[in-house]
Amino acid sequence: MTRVDRDDADKPRREAVLEALRASDDPLGVTELAERLGIHPNTVRFHLDALVTQGLVDRKLEEPSGRGRPRTVHAPHPGMDRGGRRQYHLLAKILLGQLSTSPDAGAAAEAAGRSWGGYLVEQVAPSHQIGAAEATQRLTAMMTDLGFAPEPAEDDRIRLRHCPFLELAEEYSSTLCPLHLGLMRGALTEIRAPIAATRLEPFAEPDACLVHLSPTHRQAAAKSPKQRRPRST
Repeated sequence: MTRVDRDDADKPRREAVLEALRASDDPLGVTELAERLGIHPNTVRFHLDALVTQGLVDRKLEEPSGRGRPRTVHAPHPGMDRGGRRQYHLLAKILLGQLSTSPDAGAAAEAAGRSWGGYLVEQVAPSHQIGAAEATQRLTAMMTDLGFAPEPAEDDRIRLRHCPFLELAEEYSSTLCPLHLGLMRGALTEIRAPIAATRLEPFAEPDACLVHLSPTHRQAAAKSPKQRRPRST
């Protein structure tokens, strides 16, 4: 039996131990729990150790009323159970659905992405002049952290080989893709990059989306040959 199988098999009994503690008005010791649940004290002790490790149960020594050793008792940790099921996918659908009702949903999504992109990207010192190569590296590092599996390609493009929101992107591409583009634009603006993300091409390839990069006007002007000053006649 693997560790996962063992955890699954132990789950009902462990939950029973936790529920017994929650149903009690007072903290309980191992013997009391074993009697209430009709199981061996060593089994109770095993599950209590796991629950304490998970932060679901608090263990303390109870001051004795007379002579004798202090008794070890257990009580459920106060607060909401953090081991329950999460519904972040549903939350994302609710928020995207609401955002999609905006008169210009794409622009609103891009603006939201811009603000977060500037927050998420690795910062540079104010005096540091960043080049195109370093800007691309910082951009791909941020997108890697977010789970997009970016891969720099030829012709100033970046392939995004994984979408961490794939199911949502298939349903809300008109909102979610502009948000992703906004993330990249906000990041490049924040680090004063000489390049800009001009376009995000969703599902441009069977296994990737394509990000198109181009020099900013400032960078393009710096690369263009200087015009000669006309001679005065």
